[in-house]
Amino acid sequence: MNRTADIRRDTKETQIRVVLNLDGSGAAQLSTGIGFFDHMLDQIARHGLIDLDIQAKGDLHIDGHHTVEDVGITLGMAVAAAVGDKKGITRYGHSYVPLDEALSRVVVDFSGRPGLHMQVPFKAGMVGGFDTQLTYEFFQGFANHALVTLHIDNLKGDNAHHQCETVFKAFARALRMALTPDPRSAGVIPSTKGSL
Repeated sequence: MNRTADIRRDTKETQIRVVLNLDGSGAAQLSTGIGFFDHMLDQIARHGLIDLDIQAKGDLHIDGHHTVEDVGITLGMAVAAAVGDKKGITRYGHSYVPLDEALSRVVVDFSGRPGLHMQVPFKAGMVGGFDTQLTYEFFQGFANHALVTLHIDNLKGDNAHHQCETVFKAFARALRMALTPDPRSAGVIPSTKGSL
């Protein structure tokens, strides 16, 4: 089973390429122009065991919004392409991840019905050059284009860096669980409807 994708998305605001292997080792090559965002994307690769190459050029002279959102969209498109018809996947995934005082929970369902339900009361508006509000935009773009239902909750946290990092790590581990092949349902779509 070859679960890979190579997706390009070019607009007047951004030019993005995402290459991924869902069955990788966590290797990452990342260049978005936003250092802290690259650090968060690295968490997805490392903790999701996804080989991830993301190259993005965006209108950062305005702000990071278009770049972060469009990376989420393109990553979602790549995951959807790589997972294909979803036969044999676990479908659901969840994870709790702590970092010092912070604790986040992420639950994902490869339902075919996009939806984001996110409650993260960030304690600061910026982490380095990254606007924490853009975390929502990233995951909204991902959910819409990967066709997943995604619940993200930061349960505790006093430091915005820690809050954000626990969210991305928990997302990666939930994604990894959901995409893991289930040997007991090999070749079967995990739904009573027969399609997702």
